Amino acid sequence: MALKAGAALIGALALMFSGNASAQAPSRAEVAQTMKRATEFMVETVAYKGGYVWSYLPDFSRRWGELEAKPTMIWVQPPGTATMGHTFLDAYHATGDEYYYRAAEQAADALIWGQDPSGGWNYLIDFGGEASLKDWYATYGHNAWRMEEFQHYWGNATFDDAGTSEAMQLLLRLYVEKRDPKYRPALEKALNFVLESQYPIGGWPQRYPVKPAFTGDYTGHITFNDDVAGENIKFLIMAYQALGETRVLDAINRAMTSFIVTQQGQPQPGWALQYTTDLKPAAARTYEPWALATHTTAGNIAQLMSFYELTGDTKFLARVPEALDWLEKVRLAKPTADGRTHPTFIEIGTDRPLYVHRRGSNVENGAYYVDYNPEKTLGHYGAFRKIDVAGMRRRYERLKASDPAKVAADSPLIARNAVPLPRFFATRDLETSDLNVHAQKDAGNAPPADKVAAMVQSLNAQGYWPTPLVSTSNPYTGAKPLAKPDGDYATAHVGDRTDTSPYPTKTPVIGISTGTYIQNMTSLIDYLDQGR
Repeated sequence: MALKAGAALIGALALMFSGNASAQAPSRAEVAQTMKRATEFMVETVAYKGGYVWSYLPDFSRRWGELEAKPTMIWVQPPGTATMGHTFLDAYHATGDEYYYRAAEQAADALIWGQDPSGGWNYLIDFGGEASLKDWYATYGHNAWRMEEFQHYWGNATFDDAGTSEAMQLLLRLYVEKRDPKYRPALEKALNFVLESQYPIGGWPQRYPVKPAFTGDYTGHITFNDDVAGENIKFLIMAYQALGETRVLDAINRAMTSFIVTQQGQPQPGWALQYTTDLKPAAARTYEPWALATHTTAGNIAQLMSFYELTGDTKFLARVPEALDWLEKVRLAKPTADGRTHPTFIEIGTDRPLYVHRRGSNVENGAYYVDYNPEKTLGHYGAFRKIDVAGMRRRYERLKASDPAKVAADSPLIARNAVPLPRFFATRDLETSDLNVHAQKDAGNAPPADKVAAMVQSLNAQGYWPTPLVSTSNPYTGAKPLAKPDGDYATAHVGDRTDTSPYPTKTPVIGISTGTYIQNMTSLIDYLDQGR
């Protein structure tokens, strides 16, 4: 059994990770040795058949991706197996050590084993086989009240949360690295998956092949949520610049145009999370109502400006001012205490903010509902967003005044010469649902040398960075969910004892975090690269 972390221990760990102003800058040799020890532990002790989940108890008696995982499972959803593969390949580029390349190959091999016949990936892979995976969905997944994407077994692949995107990018990077032909079949399969799943209008469903699992299944809708379209466009551009795949150009153009055709008309020129195939706004999960979404609108505005930079085509800027004006109109009268400026959801037809609430305590007796009351909103899904309208407007004005030809001169879609892929890919700012990563990411902002010195010092004797696992979950016990609520869980991440959803705990245990490894390795890689 892992020991619970006391306040003193958590405080000590926080100091180690935040750095020490008097710490001496470590040598390149010390940094390289730390990286190697940490990687050997992950590869030789933590990995299962080359893959990873998000966090582990030190004795490996429990492990988690976004939900608790079986010992035979690995996670694709970041920060999982593909993110680890990218980190290994980044370390290979920083050091030239073939050990990291082999580690990246092992991660890729695990992903290839779990690649869906369609060419994409699910959130997770179970080496125990389909029967084991279906059992997990019927137990851990089905009883996770707020995790609706895990309550059904679709038997297909998903574009949600960038898992498929990261896996495809890793296969592409590995193939380009040494032109090893063993990666080409899986890479071609993935590329075909993106092309075949695209709707004629240019968007993509959240899951493919579309296999409705229940009445009101939202996964076949055209999806902007979690940057589904943006991630696919990114991969297709990479395929074009790295492989010269000209067949992707039409798909890229249609995808970029889909952002234009789904923007609503006046007086509400924003975007929804999802759309039906006849381009009508659609609801998604039961806590994602039929509405326009301010954060999606902001994200799509940014994408349109990026598309202008990629193409020099002013059509992508044409309606940006309308969307910015609308965001200005629906902003909160006063920002929230933590600086959030906009309600998440706006009612179609009225511009009134919509707020999502829940009642009950588990999947059987619980329900989500929507009203106009901003009090007691969900703890696990933000009712408010921080949107920098002024910053986006400044970017728009700068682009509007620019020369389109000069703006797009270095675009991988236009440049005469091949544009190489970046040397480093592992994210510097993980966009993930892993609560442990968010906790660690916020730990400190010390100068790089101090931060690196703290990382070198804090790697433990076993070879990992001890991390307070602030995210935990109720174990699945087989207990029948209560027919009536036993308390008020309106603003909690988790319901009663039968709810297997992850939640932040006030009594974290010290464990092993894949996200901490990735973030620390990224800092160490940057440190080595700065000294080249």
